[in-house]
Amino acid sequence: MKQLTASLLIFSVMFIPLLSHAQTDLEEIYEPREYISDEGDTLRYRVMFPEKFNEGETYPLVLFLHGAGERGDDNTAQLTWGVDAFANEDFRNDHPAIVIAPQAPEDTFWANLNWREEGAGLMDEPSLPLKLAHKLVLKMTEEYPVNANRLYITGLSMGGFGTWDLITRYPDLFAAAMPICGGGDPAKAYRLTELPIWNFHGALDNIVSSKLSREMIQALWNAGGNPGYTEYPDVNHASWIPAYNDRFVLEWLFGQSR
Repeated sequence: MKQLTASLLIFSVMFIPLLSHAQTDLEEIYEPREYISDEGDTLRYRVMFPEKFNEGETYPLVLFLHGAGERGDDNTAQLTWGVDAFANEDFRNDHPAIVIAPQAPEDTFWANLNWREEGAGLMDEPSLPLKLAHKLVLKMTEEYPVNANRLYITGLSMGGFGTWDLITRYPDLFAAAMPICGGGDPAKAYRLTELPIWNFHGALDNIVSSKLSREMIQALWNAGGNPGYTEYPDVNHASWIPAYNDRFVLEWLFGQSR
């Protein structure tokens, strides 16, 4: 059995900072849209498309889940963190993709999991925002030239919890997952042993304890999985900043296929 020790402090072998876009630039790159389900529920989201669609070509799709501070109804706050990495000019030229960034309404959560309660597991049904995000992914896959073997999911903080939640419920949907400073249900980690996962957390995180990531990674190892885990020793909650600014990490993500 693999033991969770200090050797888990894994670092990327290549760190190439990506230039950030100003918020106004991102608002132009990511188009504002709304998804309305058959039941009449609405999910606001932003979407970035490849600069051009080449005939006969299919493209990866990334689902990005924001943190708690970006909830609301302005359909803009979710652009605050993370999504600029995919819009970086060099990366976008090398990896044209469809990136969707939905916004959860105020006072809602992506994950249907009481992470503050020791041993609490996933609820039977997903939260409404996560349910709509899942439906949105399926809709986009049907309506656009998406490579169904290259669906990726990532999220930070509340979105890290949402990432663990969605891949646990639908382990065969995504080609890879990149949860950041979140947590999941270790009792259901056995469902994820075949999915490429690279998880990130700050050792000094005083909002979401790195213990939650460590428990998920240990559970995956115990179940026979082989996830990656990077714990930044001098980082508090904002572990998404070094994670999304590491070109090596994004190259790994886009290199995965089902």
